[in-house]
Amino acid sequence: MSIQQFIGGLILIFVAACAGNGAKKFTVNGKMMDRSASIIYLEEVPMATMQRVLIDSVKPDKDGAFTLQAKAEEETIFNIRVENQEYPAASLVNDAAAVSLTLYYNPDSLDFPDRYDVAGSPLSKSLQAYMLVFKKQLEQVFVLGKQLNSLQQAPVVIKPAIEELAAKRSLLIQSVRQTTDSTLNSTTNPAFTMLVLGYYQSMAGNPALGLSGYTMEQVQSMVKRLSDKNPKHKGLEAVSIMIAAQPKAPQGLIGQTAPEFSLPDPNGKMISLSSLRGRYVLVDFWASWCKPCRMENPTVVEAYARFKNRNFTVLGVSLDKPDGKNDWMNAVMKDRLTWTQVSDLQYWESPVVPLYNIQGIPYNVLIDPAGKIVAESLRGQQLAATLEQVLTK
Repeated sequence: MSIQQFIGGLILIFVAACAGNGAKKFTVNGKMMDRSASIIYLEEVPMATMQRVLIDSVKPDKDGAFTLQAKAEEETIFNIRVENQEYPAASLVNDAAAVSLTLYYNPDSLDFPDRYDVAGSPLSKSLQAYMLVFKKQLEQVFVLGKQLNSLQQAPVVIKPAIEELAAKRSLLIQSVRQTTDSTLNSTTNPAFTMLVLGYYQSMAGNPALGLSGYTMEQVQSMVKRLSDKNPKHKGLEAVSIMIAAQPKAPQGLIGQTAPEFSLPDPNGKMISLSSLRGRYVLVDFWASWCKPCRMENPTVVEAYARFKNRNFTVLGVSLDKPDGKNDWMNAVMKDRLTWTQVSDLQYWESPVVPLYNIQGIPYNVLIDPAGKIVAESLRGQQLAATLEQVLTK
């Protein structure tokens, strides 16, 4: 199991353990500014896994006001999602019985609020502050990464400029980690800590950003610290049990013949892996609900465009849910995934999961024309670099 998937599992268990007979009511008194909506949802959503748990929904009144309610035995994370928007408009902690939330929209861009104000919940306020700083830092890291990549691929390589930009980006990456370290060390609240940790780990799972994720030992230390401060917390008790049950990481598949499978494309036509024999094939395991997958898709799109005429193709294998075909198709269109796509829409129950020992997504394997796996887990710049190497042989 990858550390990113493990953190997602922690949060899932944490959320599941937070409902019981002693549940307390949590009320969100909200208002939308400069936007109307047919419905607003209140969800418990572990952000590292994007698994939504619908709790309440309501149609705002003519002035944009709305009230949402939930019950939880312990403090947890709640997201506010507007209509069919993929990402939440705000994240909240139920450390108070009621919280006030105002969402401010730009009429020219209604997909996501320009900002939001939250009152009545100190932890929700702290979470908002962390997210603002973290996202700004990530944007800067991404921009510097693109600039660095352009310099490295330029016809004339200017080494001093590359080294200067790389050093600047490295310092910024360290600053992102320091921001998260400081935030995690500032509280002993389990809900807040698990969300920040899960969010950071999900971003660290994208090699294009270059963030250094927390190790299993560091996660164990955090959980112990939280447990010491919250000895009766049921969610943390479940987390501790899960940590103790973690198996050792399995060996990879490199050098083995790629296991055969056949899955339907969007039209129901069965596509077998062996039908692509004779070419280099990147089998890309992903899903529309997987945020790190969606962030990695532009890298795969770029690689496909660059190498598709060099005996190379991609086979997309989605782990979307039984009711997720529309989400799958929308993601394919939105992310411009023009290669063959297949899925049995069985989520983690798909037979390809144990067949390829998939511990988390995004995950991929590169198969040579003879059907042997020559590389796996190629992400970020490593994908193009590996393809450049093997396709020139």
